[in-house]
Amino acid sequence: MSKIRVGVMGAYRGSSMINYCAIADNAEVVAICDKNIEALEVQRSLHGNLPITYYESFDDFIKHDMDAVVLANYAHEHAPFAIAAMKAGKHVFSEVVPVQTMKEAVELIEAVEETGMIYAYGENYCYMGGTWEMKRLYKEGEIGELEYAEGEYIHNGETIWPSITYGEPDHWRNRMYSTFYCTHSLGPIIHATGLRPVRVTGFESIQNERRLRVGARSATYGIEMVELENGALVRSVHGGLYKNSIWYSMYGSKGRMETARKDTGEGEHRRIYVNSDAYEGEYAKREIRNYTPRRGMDDKCENFGHGGSDFYSMWHFIEKIKGDPEADIIDVYEAMDMFLPGMFAYRSILAGGAPAEIPDLRDKRLREKWRSDTACTDPDKAGEMLLPTCKSGTPEIPAEVYERVARLWEEEKHAEDGYVKQAFTQGEGIGR
Repeated sequence: MSKIRVGVMGAYRGSSMINYCAIADNAEVVAICDKNIEALEVQRSLHGNLPITYYESFDDFIKHDMDAVVLANYAHEHAPFAIAAMKAGKHVFSEVVPVQTMKEAVELIEAVEETGMIYAYGENYCYMGGTWEMKRLYKEGEIGELEYAEGEYIHNGETIWPSITYGEPDHWRNRMYSTFYCTHSLGPIIHATGLRPVRVTGFESIQNERRLRVGARSATYGIEMVELENGALVRSVHGGLYKNSIWYSMYGSKGRMETARKDTGEGEHRRIYVNSDAYEGEYAKREIRNYTPRRGMDDKCENFGHGGSDFYSMWHFIEKIKGDPEADIIDVYEAMDMFLPGMFAYRSILAGGAPAEIPDLRDKRLREKWRSDTACTDPDKAGEMLLPTCKSGTPEIPAEVYERVARLWEEEKHAEDGYVKQAFTQGEGIGR
């Protein structure tokens, strides 16, 4: 195959994947699906010169003659569409998060195993310049065996909340729990080391006015304290603290490495600092290395969102389909290693901070215990296992809050320099 034929579900966040295919020499977009007609029309205006078919219905979309499907729809809806796509003979690139319940986790893993289709989890923060370099260095033994790590994904979303929730009271972002969206902070540590999480203790903050005035029902931020299979500990923190931060740090048995802090002005997640010894116990006094790593296709990804990582995550997915054994994708088992710590951290929170064991669903014998577990904060999926959105319960949000957010969304849609325009050019997170 010269080019992989790709269908994209989700015309907002999917813009980044559509833009990838528009410039790539290994893929092409042949179909786009979205329930929002306006979003489809924007894509048609941008790519009207390409032979793309546009769909409002997934059932029609999935019948299109294509090799792979990108799922850039709402974060809590990925699993059922991924399963349907693989059963229809399509490879799947799934945006975050992979599943919403343990029942979906079991069903998704078994769909991958039964169909033999390629499943790639789109945790793009693993493909940023700094985190990608951390993985390379760790595999080369630069800092020895991991002993402790930290990952931060702090995003005060108040100013863009109208553009990512549209004033929908039951939008997944308004119903998620504090540790739900954990793979941006934890994922790069898991991917760099290849170590499996085995135990987690969860913590969450109180709510604050920033959350309530946009209609978000969860605590402001959550923390996972994760124990890995080698005994190392990881602190993963994410949520809506006031100033944004994307930062990663890894301590090993003979050194340390970390990405730049946002406020240094040195490229934050692109730049890396390395302070390591040649062997454990050397304690050498040498200059700390401080550099911005370069990769072979960096010139192609400058206009792509999330520090260019949107480009690389798609490139590896396409190359995997084309048969490259070196293509670095995040498979379904690793996706669970990144997500389940957040799910079980919330169960820990609701249990008063008691540590929770993280099941390894690679083991088929363990799956039966979880096959009917629908516990989550989504009433459409949870049934009788519905969870509150924070440890103090689910707050009541006045209808006028969502009406105000909906009005702001209408204003944003028509702003010439607003977040929505950026979303269609770089695909930075909107609609996910």
